[in-house]
Amino acid sequence: MILAESPRRQRVTKLVNWGHWFALANIIIAIVIASIFVFSSPMPGTGVGTLYLLANWFGHIGFMTFFGFVIFILPLCYLVNNPRVIKGSASIIAAVGLALLAFDALLFNRTGFHISFHAADLLRSEAQSSMTIESWQQWAFLFLLFIVWLGFQLVLANAIWKRVERFTRYKVGVPVTTFFVSCFVLSHAIHVWADAKLYQPIIKQDNMFPLSYPATAKTTMSRYGLLDLAAYEERKQLQFSPDIHNITYPAQPVYCSVETNKNLTVVVQIDNEQSVDLLSVGAKSLNKVSNYYSTASSIEGLITSTLFGVPEIYQDALSKKRPVLLALPLGSGMPVSIHSDETLPLPQLSGYLQPITNNHDGLHIAFMKSNDIARYVDNTLKRNHDVIVATGFGSEEGKGALYSTLNLKANLASTEDLAPTILNALGCNAPATFYSTGQSLLAPSRAWLVSTSGERIVVFHDNKRTDVLSNGSYEISDMETGKRSKDALNVDLLSQAIKHLSRFSTQN
Repeated sequence: MILAESPRRQRVTKLVNWGHWFALANIIIAIVIASIFVFSSPMPGTGVGTLYLLANWFGHIGFMTFFGFVIFILPLCYLVNNPRVIKGSASIIAAVGLALLAFDALLFNRTGFHISFHAADLLRSEAQSSMTIESWQQWAFLFLLFIVWLGFQLVLANAIWKRVERFTRYKVGVPVTTFFVSCFVLSHAIHVWADAKLYQPIIKQDNMFPLSYPATAKTTMSRYGLLDLAAYEERKQLQFSPDIHNITYPAQPVYCSVETNKNLTVVVQIDNEQSVDLLSVGAKSLNKVSNYYSTASSIEGLITSTLFGVPEIYQDALSKKRPVLLALPLGSGMPVSIHSDETLPLPQLSGYLQPITNNHDGLHIAFMKSNDIARYVDNTLKRNHDVIVATGFGSEEGKGALYSTLNLKANLASTEDLAPTILNALGCNAPATFYSTGQSLLAPSRAWLVSTSGERIVVFHDNKRTDVLSNGSYEISDMETGKRSKDALNVDLLSQAIKHLSRFSTQN
């Protein structure tokens, strides 16, 4: 005896099949919309990071869209008898959901935030700035756009309903489900590993998609001895992002007077072809700071660090900023010039560029090769200029020396200290923290210094050099011998140094 399905069961089966195909179509649309999140963010730059990005993109967006189908649409297929009501309701739900996703994507592209209670004030200000109450035409246009989008969903729902019997012949349920589930599981598994390793190319993607809460499993891993939780928290405290795009420079307005009758020439070595000994040049003896470090990884980074008083990690973010070191004396009426045979890294610096033969009074900053320095310094001293000469760029560990006619009182110095020292020597007493991560060497207040080399943070303190990578891993070495040290890590000092280094960044 053959038992046929009841008409109601047949209708429910058809509605459920239709719902799955309708959900799949909207998953594809949602993935396309979510590409805005992907292309609005920096690329990972590594193979593992890219694999995680793709798995998270398809897995999270697919799960989020299907979850909405299960919560809002699938119950209707069992509770409502009228297919038109179900298709209409599902189209409205899909249109609203995807419209919110698109709005969130545009908000993220513009501000870096997702829709949330925390971003309510931002949303309000964005709406007020882009649409005034009087511009009812814009609100009408948005409403019309939503109606068109809702109409598309209705057409899509009806098109799938008419062809659902044909679609059911294609056995794609298992492979499609397997693909999205695999992406979802793989993305969370990779994130567990990345979170344990504090692997930045993956960790920095945590806020890319809305409603994303990647798995960490730190407690479980530590329970079974797979993760040292104390070491993890230590490294997490030391991690930082080397991608700085938005900064506030200077951190506060710099107001101070400059003694325009003073003359100062600063020379920075840009090669390491030969050592430079300037203890005695002409008839004058220069003071020397032996522990001077020039950690910039490129000449462009060296020039940026010298003129702005901040490490090279800020170089890209300074593309439209003017260095306080140059703008303040020039604004006070002091002649200011840069001498360099190398291309200046930022276009706004070109207005200060002068030939080396220009011997005006005031402030000179020269970037020179080692074999030209002694002769230039000798001629400068004959013109009764004070001088500061920084050597050591490109040398092993970046160690060089600092020579000056000024009474430098520091035992430890870096390139970032030059700008505060120069302004202090010219009579400016504004706090160096307003415009630099360095300090004036005429009156140093810190026994440690912090700089960067490529994507590493470098901290010098108590005859120890600590190199910290962006993921929080570190290496300690002796400053005199260069050999690796077994001394314990000073976490408090490093945390303080990293906060000091990144305080100009608006992402903190």
